Amino acid sequence: MATERQKRIARALTATIPRAPFLDAEAIREAARAKHMRTLSPEAAVWLAAVAHVRHMHTDYDALMDEGYDRDAARFFVLDDINAVLSQWGSARQVTGEETEDAAPGDGEPGEDAGAPDEEAE
Repeated sequence: MATERQKRIARALTATIPRAPFLDAEAIREAARAKHMRTLSPEAAVWLAAVAHVRHMHTDYDALMDEGYDRDAARFFVLDDINAVLSQWGSARQVTGEETEDAAPGDGEPGEDAGAPDEEAE
């Protein structure tokens, strides 16, 4: 039986990115439920998880990091790709270069708390 928070996360996911493919949606849902996201609203947790997931799974972000770009530069270069995926998935919201995606604890590179703000949610 799902908790109230799990239900709110599921609703927020459907409202935020209604056309996300099932496997992506499941990964985002799991990331939004991560321990370090509990202090955030379900909507904020879903948004951070979605952005981080798209960044790591649907862009060249990790390759740019491996090539030596710093986090801010790599994020700058994949910004349009992230927004393109979010648009495909029906998101009315877009990522801007000015917002702080580090709002949630655990934001980092893949391998950190799955579901966290970077692959996870930023």
